Amino acid sequence: MLQFREIKKSMRMTDPSVEPRRAALLSLLSLCVASPAALAQPRSKTPRIGVLEGMPPEVFPARFAAFKEGLRAAGYADGTVELVYRSANGKLDGLPALAAELVRLDVDLILAATTAAAVAARDATRKIPIVFAVVADPIGARLVESLPRPGGNLTGVSTRNTDVAQKRLQLLGGLLNGKASRVAVVFNPGDPSNVVGAKLIGEAGRTLGFEVSPVEVGSREDLERAFVRMRSDGLDGVVVAAGALTDTHGRFIAELAARTRIPAMYGAPEFVEAGGLISYSASFSSNYRRAAAYVDRILRGTSPALLPVEQSSELELVINRSTAAALGLAIPPSLQVQARFVD
Repeated sequence: MLQFREIKKSMRMTDPSVEPRRAALLSLLSLCVASPAALAQPRSKTPRIGVLEGMPPEVFPARFAAFKEGLRAAGYADGTVELVYRSANGKLDGLPALAAELVRLDVDLILAATTAAAVAARDATRKIPIVFAVVADPIGARLVESLPRPGGNLTGVSTRNTDVAQKRLQLLGGLLNGKASRVAVVFNPGDPSNVVGAKLIGEAGRTLGFEVSPVEVGSREDLERAFVRMRSDGLDGVVVAAGALTDTHGRFIAELAARTRIPAMYGAPEFVEAGGLISYSASFSSNYRRAAAYVDRILRGTSPALLPVEQSSELELVINRSTAAALGLAIPPSLQVQARFVD
């Protein structure tokens, strides 16, 4: 498409007698030099992608940078696609209104990366294609009919992995030299992905012999009270679910964990980069990059109903050396060979 437009500009003719020949020549050139992407994407206007998020893009800039990298890799250079951001700034109850606004703006596609954002987008439109990137259970959230055949206007990348919850508890226990038996799981009951995550941690705890205490939070103030209570209860550790609320206050949570000296396992690497102890999760940046490939295929004309949901295959363990040292924890050799370290 871009090549064709450039050629049109370079082949302007002023003699009206050559108009028929010009039309024929341009038609021939469009077939000869237009890229396959151009032929598959007859769109004459700049595609507009609505980006619906529970937290501001600046909270995790690497994820959006990865999404833009994915778009560029698919052939969307800067200026050839318009991104329309709408963020609930950590308040999930604001997502439905923002989703409705994107629908009124008549965007061509909505990137609703998380479960809460995808649910809000789904409820706002059954027509505009929606791509998600970090949804734990797209079937349980009623976003798709099945992973191989989504069947509606949503598809994307899922973080669902039945082994992750058990692995998180095992890794936390390993870092604590097998001394962890009583742990909490901190989650926001208003965040569908958090509810799924807390349920899986509870099930994993029963399998592995951990006593898991659910701790519900709905605000920054709840988070502070929760850590004080967990410290007084003498819990060995905590698993913090990733989501709009906890993501928005990630650095604050890491500070609370350090202040109360509670070893914490997190659901996203950015928590560790902000000072948290350890995380084990899908590579969220990779998921956002993969989501761009879905966006590309849909903008070229493929129905989201026919694009199978991809499950994350890239999982990463991240440990903060400085935080481990501050808690007096020696990192076992078995974890040293697996982990990516930050200081």
